[in-house]
Amino acid sequence: QVRLVESGGGLVQAGGSLRLSCVASGRAFLYMGWLRQAPGKEREFVAAVNWTGGRTTYADFVKGRFTISRDNNMMYLQMNSVKPEDTAVYYCAVSASDYGLTNFDSLGQGTQVTVSS
Repeated sequence: QVRLVESGGGLVQAGGSLRLSCVASGRAFLYMGWLRQAPGKEREFVAAVNWTGGRTTYADFVKGRFTISRDNNMMYLQMNSVKPEDTAVYYCAVSASDYGLTNFDSLGQGTQVTVSS
């Protein structure tokens, strides 16, 4: 059974930066990623990276601002130039099967990111 633990969330001013981390343990997986859910909205895909780190994909609304990376069983999301609309609970996610890098079979508990204007 996979265990995912996120950290790094918090309060940041618009235009600032924040770095989220996730440590994964328990089983092997093909790729890791981040999802987010804002109040009153559905959960949405943010970014993903495959096991080798050689392939990444991003949602259009974070391209050029967020960078995903991984190192062994650690994954990071560097968030730059954050906006108030980036406020959400951010979830670490992994998948042991190939769902195309944007869907996952396991999620962590989430970490809150709040961007003040």
